[in-house]
Amino acid sequence: MTASIFSGRCIIVTEIIEMFSFPFIIRAFAVGIMVSLCASLLGVGLVLRRFSMIGDGLSHVGYGALAVAAALHVSTPLYVSIPIVIAAAFLLLRLGGKSGAAGDSAIGMISSGALAVGTIIIALTTNSNADITAYMFGSIYALSDTDVWLCAALFVIVAVLFILFYNRIFAVTFDENFSRSAGININIYNITMALLTAVTVVIGMTLMGALLISALVIFPPVTAMRVCRSFRKVMVCAAIIGVAGLISGLFASYFLSTPPGASIVASDVVLYFAFSLCASLRCAASKR
Repeated sequence: MTASIFSGRCIIVTEIIEMFSFPFIIRAFAVGIMVSLCASLLGVGLVLRRFSMIGDGLSHVGYGALAVAAALHVSTPLYVSIPIVIAAAFLLLRLGGKSGAAGDSAIGMISSGALAVGTIIIALTTNSNADITAYMFGSIYALSDTDVWLCAALFVIVAVLFILFYNRIFAVTFDENFSRSAGININIYNITMALLTAVTVVIGMTLMGALLISALVIFPPVTAMRVCRSFRKVMVCAAIIGVAGLISGLFASYFLSTPPGASIVASDVVLYFAFSLCASLRCAASKR
């Protein structure tokens, strides 16, 4: 019995070592962890300000932009997609700030239109359903060294901004009027968040896919809010949840041969229900 358990553990360790012998796996984990951290931190502000659908809109615009880059045979598609998605981020941010159904309807129209245009372009230029699947659901094979370096630069910028300007980010997130009266430039904050979110979505879309990258922005903050009540705790917990879902999803994708984006989102769903159960049990215990 003991020998069989030991043998099973050795097989698992051997498979994991073999897994990390592939350079594309190392790139996938490096990019994935940094993107999940950036998306989780940025997502807290977006979710609390009810701008979470902007992330979904940007992912669809990014899909269309990558399709255009592929049709033009651009060697580095990020150079085409990043400026387009940044421009779309500013537009969606303005639309998302509108009250009522007008803003949501406009975001939905732009998202659906960009997704349709991207799919048609890929179908006409490559004539391959495999390419459409890779764009929509992600691929761990498509990441390059350029993606790693861009993601590293993005992570450093996001981390420095949240460390140095935490108090201002907290103030703007919860009360724009107070922040404006305190002398904080709301427009610069919104532009910076939109720019960083756009770049995060474009870089992460290669791994997660256009349909699922927004989950990295939404799931970790919402899950963290199930058990945490302070802004600082939500940010820290969201970052941990984002990385945990990313790592477990990539392991599942490798060993089960499933799309990485779908595997990561499935892990996030499991974490959400686990945290929800913990919150329910804690609430029931407090009422006794």
